[in-house]
Amino acid sequence: MQKTVLTSGGVRLVVREAGPVDAPAVVLVHGWAQSGEAWGEVPGFRTFALDLRGHGESEVPPGGYRDSAVWAADLAAVLAHVGRPATVVGWSYGGLVVADYLRVHGTRLVEGLVLVGAITEIGRGRAGGAVGPVMREALPGALTDDVALARFCARMAPSLPASTVERLTAAALRVPHRVRAELFARDVGSGEVLSAVDVPAIVVHGSDDEVVSPSAADHAATMIPGAELMVIPDTGHLPFLERPAVFLEALAKVAR
Repeated sequence: MQKTVLTSGGVRLVVREAGPVDAPAVVLVHGWAQSGEAWGEVPGFRTFALDLRGHGESEVPPGGYRDSAVWAADLAAVLAHVGRPATVVGWSYGGLVVADYLRVHGTRLVEGLVLVGAITEIGRGRAGGAVGPVMREALPGALTDDVALARFCARMAPSLPASTVERLTAAALRVPHRVRAELFARDVGSGEVLSAVDVPAIVVHGSDDEVVSPSAADHAATMIPGAELMVIPDTGHLPFLERPAVFLEALAKVAR
């Protein structure tokens, strides 16, 4: 079921809701050039999978993509829509959006945190934004070249079936070139943000992730007080699709 949420700036965001209404609430924040559809089914939880601004079915505003405060306001609007504290899951670039929210709002309305194949920083030399060879080879071409973007999607997790790769590629190609580029035109550190987290947290990463380096997961797990690091063997950039049972186990450790 799709719902529409208006941000404080009046931007329309689409949120995909699923699962029993009385189950633990989980907000799912997708990665760069994807949408809330990427998550697939997450059984056992009441999920709220948003489409970030400029992605999926959400509005494509002219700006706001470089501003941490704007991303924080977008996620705040979704959490307000949920109406109760939720576990927040950030995948890939979604981890940076979660860090943006924490920078402005702390853990208000957040009862748990899960980072999956995630970055929490961006910019040259930022430990929390370290990427792997697939991401390095994709940029800058995939920002404006649809063929390069499709090639990147196919290499995110080679074990995924072709039908899933096609779905992920279709979502990526819907994102306008300027939006793809704007998301990388940032330089943001998050060390002090992560060190202030005061809710249960787990960092999940595929051992074979070549999009976001496992060292970014090490950084996040080290900075977040009490965070657990779960490295999943023989897994790429999408643990929730490649190893769904393991991902659900990790999520259940945090979500109440």
